[in-house]
Amino acid sequence: MTKRLTAAAVARYSAGSKRRMIPDGRGLYLVVQPTGSKSFCMFFRGVGGKMAKLTLGPLDESGKEAAADPVIGAPLTLTGARRLAADINHMRATGQDVVGQRLRDKAERKVAAANTFATAASDFIREHSMRKVRGWREQARLLGLDAELNEIRGGLSERWRDRPITSITADDVHRLIDDVRRRGVPGLERRGSVSEARARHAFACLSKMFAWLAQQRRLDANPCSNVHRPDASAKRDRVLTDGEIAKLWRATDELGSPFGPVIKLLLLTGCRLNEIAGLRREEVGADTLAIPGGRTKNRRAHTVPLSRAAQEVLTRVKRLPGTELVFSTTLTTPISGWSRAKRRIDKLMGPTPPWRLHDLRRTAATGMARAGADLPVIERALNHISGSFAGIVSVYQQYKYADEVCAAMEAWADLLFSIVEGRPAKVVPMRRA
Repeated sequence: MTKRLTAAAVARYSAGSKRRMIPDGRGLYLVVQPTGSKSFCMFFRGVGGKMAKLTLGPLDESGKEAAADPVIGAPLTLTGARRLAADINHMRATGQDVVGQRLRDKAERKVAAANTFATAASDFIREHSMRKVRGWREQARLLGLDAELNEIRGGLSERWRDRPITSITADDVHRLIDDVRRRGVPGLERRGSVSEARARHAFACLSKMFAWLAQQRRLDANPCSNVHRPDASAKRDRVLTDGEIAKLWRATDELGSPFGPVIKLLLLTGCRLNEIAGLRREEVGADTLAIPGGRTKNRRAHTVPLSRAAQEVLTRVKRLPGTELVFSTTLTTPISGWSRAKRRIDKLMGPTPPWRLHDLRRTAATGMARAGADLPVIERALNHISGSFAGIVSVYQQYKYADEVCAAMEAWADLLFSIVEGRPAKVVPMRRA
């Protein structure tokens, strides 16, 4: 007959070189691992007569009995383990498949854990966005995750972390988007009055994620389908005036590196902010920038002729040690903190009607037109695939206007410096040879 354990004996048993199994009776065992950890388990014949093992839980070394009934997986005293073993034996006696039910419960919990919002958001970024979306980092931040897929404090992933995705309704999405509209998104900069734009971006990201989950059969329907999509912002046509261009250029001198040179290059080249802010050394040639398709909005590689003025700006940028990035404050990532930099620029410029950094691209395009460049040349300079090169034209019209774009950049730089220096510009109409 098996000698029953005592609480003192349970505490006294020490680890050996191999796992020790000490019986207590009626299928209950104390397990002592070589590491010294202790737990309780049961051995019995399950359905079909096969021997089965059921782990009950780790030893509760506090010695205090819990007021609630013992449950599988929770820390157990010897008394609690015996009570739980007695319940399990009673269930077996009534014909219940204890082990099978335990496995089914475990599988259900695994499915439920996989379908919480936090897990689903991480899966969406890792399995979909990282592979197919150039701006996946911004999508991650909209969902409350950083570039390493860790939760951002106060972000959506933290807010809905344990919510099953099947429990999220159209009302939940509506309230969230309204909150984003009023407060913004944790982890993302707010560049001026862009609350409606952020709400629209957050809605689009959520809708894409839920649509992907529905494709993966993890969700029956997209809860965003019954929510009004935030209205699109009014189309902007802001172009800086000559006086504003002159004030901005002087402000960039006072602003210094790295923000000052980036803004000058944005104005001289008409490139997008991320294309210049993320420049790498191998992309900078003697008189061109070779921006790969992976860093352009339309995924088309873009060769940017550099005017003499743009070349001079780049030659004055000091090489950063330990990184291939041209502009950086961390040596590992492109420069950020544009909201603060923009506020400094506005202060240096003095009273000026509101404008955004993207308006510099439109200002550069307008300046090229003033300098005599034709529309197709300007669109090539901006790497546009719409307008003059839309539809069938993009297939059959392969002329790159390289010489004309180079001339347009140089003419615009001359016009820009005439504005900054307050002298007449030499504007010569340009035509294709």
